[in-house]
Amino acid sequence: MKGSTLKPLVAAIAITLSLGACSSANNTTDNQTAANVVAQQVIEKNVSNPFFAPYDTYFGIPDFSKIKAEHYLPAFKAGIAQHQAEIQAIIDNPDAPSFENTIEAMEFSGELTTKVASVFYNLTGADTNEQLQAISKEVSPMLSAAGDDVLLNDALFQKVKAVYEQRDTLKLNVAQAKLLADTYKSFTRGGANLNDADKTKLRALNDQIGKLSLEFGDNLLAETNAFELVIDSKDELSGLPDDVISVAAQTATKRGHEGKWVFTTSRPSITPFLTYADSRELREKIYKGYVERGNNNNEHDNKKILAKMAALRAERAQLMGYKTHAHFVLEERTAQTPENVYGLLNKVWPAALAQAEAEVADMQQLIDSEGGDFKLAGWDWWYYSDKIRVAKYSFNEQQTRPYFSLENTLKGVFYTANRLYGITVKERTDLPKYNDEVRTWEVYDKDGEIMAIFMGDYYVRDSKRGGAWMNSYRQQYNMNGVDSKPIIVNVLNYPRPVGDAPALLTFDEASTLFHEFGHALHGMLSDVEYRSQAGTSVPRDYVEFPSQVMENWMTQPEVLAQFAKHYQTGEVIPQQLVKKIQAASKFNQGFATVEYMAATKLDLDWHTVTDFMPKDAAKFEAESLNKMGLISEIAPRYRSTYFSHIFSGGYSAGYYSYLWSDILGADAFEAFKENGIFDKATADAFRNNVLSQGGSEDPMKLYKQFRGKEAGIAPLLRSRGLLAK
Repeated sequence: MKGSTLKPLVAAIAITLSLGACSSANNTTDNQTAANVVAQQVIEKNVSNPFFAPYDTYFGIPDFSKIKAEHYLPAFKAGIAQHQAEIQAIIDNPDAPSFENTIEAMEFSGELTTKVASVFYNLTGADTNEQLQAISKEVSPMLSAAGDDVLLNDALFQKVKAVYEQRDTLKLNVAQAKLLADTYKSFTRGGANLNDADKTKLRALNDQIGKLSLEFGDNLLAETNAFELVIDSKDELSGLPDDVISVAAQTATKRGHEGKWVFTTSRPSITPFLTYADSRELREKIYKGYVERGNNNNEHDNKKILAKMAALRAERAQLMGYKTHAHFVLEERTAQTPENVYGLLNKVWPAALAQAEAEVADMQQLIDSEGGDFKLAGWDWWYYSDKIRVAKYSFNEQQTRPYFSLENTLKGVFYTANRLYGITVKERTDLPKYNDEVRTWEVYDKDGEIMAIFMGDYYVRDSKRGGAWMNSYRQQYNMNGVDSKPIIVNVLNYPRPVGDAPALLTFDEASTLFHEFGHALHGMLSDVEYRSQAGTSVPRDYVEFPSQVMENWMTQPEVLAQFAKHYQTGEVIPQQLVKKIQAASKFNQGFATVEYMAATKLDLDWHTVTDFMPKDAAKFEAESLNKMGLISEIAPRYRSTYFSHIFSGGYSAGYYSYLWSDILGADAFEAFKENGIFDKATADAFRNNVLSQGGSEDPMKLYKQFRGKEAGIAPLLRSRGLLAK
């Protein structure tokens, strides 16, 4: 997910489930029988539930037309009960514990729960409603308790431990050895070594954190949907491009303000307003509407919730024997420790901050020269930086919009994937979809065989959370006699087409499309045996790497010539404009890097607290930003109260991952620049060592196999204009 990439929640759930998200508090055959009975009773009472039989659809795509809200809860309950029985069977197996009857048996279990979760959690992000949100509040503690029941089950852990202690004599291949190590580690990190009292305490902490996370996300969605800047005078639209005004009129009609114009805090709405609106007063109003989300002392305020979450996470980490939540999280990341992450940030921060301060000086000089009697503020940045970009490079993003229609940019994405990996796509309009706006493609590998289904959900709507992400309705794997082909979805938030014109993207929005398709390729080109190792099931600070690499092709002249065509005339984007794009690519990188790094440091500061008493969130954030020396003209990309990545997503103590992955991405693309951007040998090496391997082997070992060396930071600094060539 670009700027806002969560690793798909469903992927994390699927991994947890494959390690035994079931309920097995007592180790008796009676419990196993009871679980089977309960599951069968639920299924018999819900024979029409589409989750209880294979989907009777092409490629096994979820049968969205038949799936109703009332189907989820019975399916989750039946899945958990069935999984309980599967785990109990592993425990009761009289044979000596082995890789096959313990580790693989766990990996093969939990099919029904995974099937339900993959649909449910996709829709709660992309097409939610009050019913799904209510179900989520009921299901979340069920799944949390079920996961705890497995990871805290001593009889099961002793079997896993017995296999792990034989690891050097088992003659496992690389993927099997990693599965064994990861399974054992999941138990030890899940509290398996705790005493009974501490296990009870851990369950309570997990339950509280899960509920608070849901509440945080619901509050943020409500705050985001509630804000609207309603304009009823054309004079107040001064400076805004016609297409932006048209979208605002469309939004106004949809929201019941016929004849007016409405702007919201969604990125496709607020960014052009801040960039082009001449009214400084209105820019300030919408800017504050954005940066104060969850911080309005109302029923949707998130300050106490996030502070409580940080304290509970600290308590849980120390219960598990770690100094802080960040130490606990980063043990499994390639970064390993918060000290290493702070060290990386401190290498980049001085140059980025110096560049941002230079950008402030340029904008203040422009303000003064125009007779503006005010100091540059956050709501002025986009407006004046765009003026300077136009002055320096005779370029703004409105010049590029006609060349980046959504349709053409998709062609560019597919063209790039074809040149690199030989894959082709065929759009289908007759396949199941969860919303009428979803588009669907069959994806064929270079040998002509169908390898995946790809869905694209591109337009902003109130039922969709903000940002952009990739997810899966089914992951690739080849285990237990099942050859599972992936079903992958990209979800974005572009403005809808207006009138006869197609959806036109900014340069940054087009880049995001390439980025998210990089995640999709990671899922579609996966070629592993085990589901828990498929596709994007990699360390959090590695998951953004393939998508960061993919962005690079969008700006290559050879690629632009293939898809960047004027939507009215068909004219290929002029080379002169391409040169302007390239010249301006490093513009405003001080701001972009600083706002991101400020959020990263804020994340780490929240998750290196050691106190169990919740902090005053506003005071803590202010002290954190002051400590890092953030200038007043820039707000963190995400302030605490709407930092969904870390408080309702999967990036706690991990938002640095984008920078970490960007280092790998910039270094990896150097190989393509050295050998040719479509060099077959380089593309094959990237596919075989990175995209296809998922989490089946140590990621940094795989990277070195591709690149022949460790990644350096210089390519990233050069790409951002923070280091001389």
